[in-house]
Amino acid sequence: MNTENQQHNPVVLVHGIDDTGAVFDQMAIYLRQLGWSVYTLDLSPKNGDAGLDVLAKQIADYIATTFTPEQSLDLIGFSMGGIVSRYYVQRLGGINRVQRFITISSPHHGTVVAYASQRLGCLQMRPNSAFLKDLNSDVVMLKRLNFTSIWTPYDLMIVPTNSSQLPVGEEVILPVALHSWMLTDSRCLAVVAETLLQPIKPYRQFGYIHNSQKSTLGGGNI
Repeated sequence: MNTENQQHNPVVLVHGIDDTGAVFDQMAIYLRQLGWSVYTLDLSPKNGDAGLDVLAKQIADYIATTFTPEQSLDLIGFSMGGIVSRYYVQRLGGINRVQRFITISSPHHGTVVAYASQRLGCLQMRPNSAFLKDLNSDVVMLKRLNFTSIWTPYDLMIVPTNSSQLPVGEEVILPVALHSWMLTDSRCLAVVAETLLQPIKPYRQFGYIHNSQKSTLGGGNI
C-alpha cells in the first residue's frame, strides 16, 4: 500500500434539498474526531429552483478556492447532494481529483416524490429525466474512483428505494427507517468512516449488503 492510500484526504460534504451544510453536523464531528479534515458548503438556492448543474458549479468553485490544485479529495453527497456531486465528478472535472465518492440515499434513477414540485431541480430528479439519463449514460466512468452508494430500503423520499443503486462500485444497504436519519445513524457513520479508509482501487467493482439488526429509526428531504 502506498502512502497516498494511508493518508486521510480532506472530506467535502454536500447536502440535499431544503437543507444546509448543518445537516452534516453530527457526521462532521464524528469524522473530525477520527482525524479527518471536513468541509461543508451551503448550496444556493437550496429549494430546487436552480438546476442541479448550476449547484454543481458551486461545488467546483468551492473546491477550486478552498484547496490547492494538487490536493486529492473525498466527496460525500446526501440525497439530492449526491446527484449534484455526480454532475461535478462526471461533467466538471471532479473525476480528476476525487478519490473516494460516497452517495447516501441519492435518487440516481430519480424519485416519484419529485413530481410534487415543478422546480427545475425537482424536474431533473424525476425518474427518466433527461438530466439523469445523461449522467447514467456514462456512469461507468465512476469506476475510475472508489464509489460507494449507501441507502435504506425503508426510504419514503427515494421512491422506489432501489433508485439509489448504480451498476458500479460498492453498495451498502442499511435498515434505517427514515431518510434523514441516515446522516446520524451510528451504523451509517461507521460505514462512512470505513469507506473513507479504503485504499484506492481503480476499476474494482464489487458489492455487499451490510448485515445489521433492523432499526426503527427514522428521516427527511430529497
